[in-house]
Amino acid sequence: MRETAGPRSLVFATDIDVLPPNRVVERRDGYLAVHSPSNPGHYWGNLLLFDEPPAAGDGIRWERLFEAEFEREPEVRHRTFAWDRVDGALGRAREELVSRGYDLEDTVGLIAGAGEIRAHPRQNREVVIRSLDPAAGSDEELWEAVIELQVDGREAAFEAVPYRAYRRVRQEDLRARFRAGEGGWYVALSPDRAEVLAACGLVVTGSRARFQAVDTAAAHRRLGISSRLVVEAAQHSAAHHGATRFVIVADAHYHALGLYESLGFQRAEHVYGACRWPGGSTV
Repeated sequence: MRETAGPRSLVFATDIDVLPPNRVVERRDGYLAVHSPSNPGHYWGNLLLFDEPPAAGDGIRWERLFEAEFEREPEVRHRTFAWDRVDGALGRAREELVSRGYDLEDTVGLIAGAGEIRAHPRQNREVVIRSLDPAAGSDEELWEAVIELQVDGREAAFEAVPYRAYRRVRQEDLRARFRAGEGGWYVALSPDRAEVLAACGLVVTGSRARFQAVDTAAAHRRLGISSRLVVEAAQHSAAHHGATRFVIVADAHYHALGLYESLGFQRAEHVYGACRWPGGSTV
């Protein structure tokens, strides 16, 4: 891991927290260059994070900077940009990036202290919540079920085979972090413990923790499962990994924002980014 001064935004700072240990983050003139050499297909792990939103002419300029930055990494075939503002500033993103084929990511970051997270009154009391053993060879069926849950819940534009491969690399990177005591992965199991109904990860860096991939099986949504999972995962991370501040992010138009607020999270940041992918799926 090689890093210089990090982002001002807690969303982007924790985006970097959850990247592989071999990540490289370096300060350039007006932006941070973020590389994930072990996972070039991670679109939001290989990007340029600018200090300010795009201005007139930045579409072409930013693309040239990206090409120069990643010219020795031919497997990085996407283009991802973000800007380190927490106030929802768009600049000329629509004119400079969306018009050039980029998808605009509109994201809200929510934050809660360990003592602020509370159980939902309608949480599901039947499921079994447990953390997975990150050791090689342990809980392998459950780890594999987590990947399939993520694949099943992917957006329609994502192709299953490359998305599964991407998720598997991400899982191995995260399991290495968890073996070092830097958080854990949690599942909600059916009462007979035969099926993974929901799952999420928490990566702990110092005292801050970032939620990863809160997923619930389609047939079991809106049953109070994910609300219980999020709360108990946070409680476990506070007790066993020293987390005191929790960060969770969601699409600005996603219904789960209200759920997270009901658990004690407060909206703190509104951030944007843009990605143009080489075909298939964005990850």
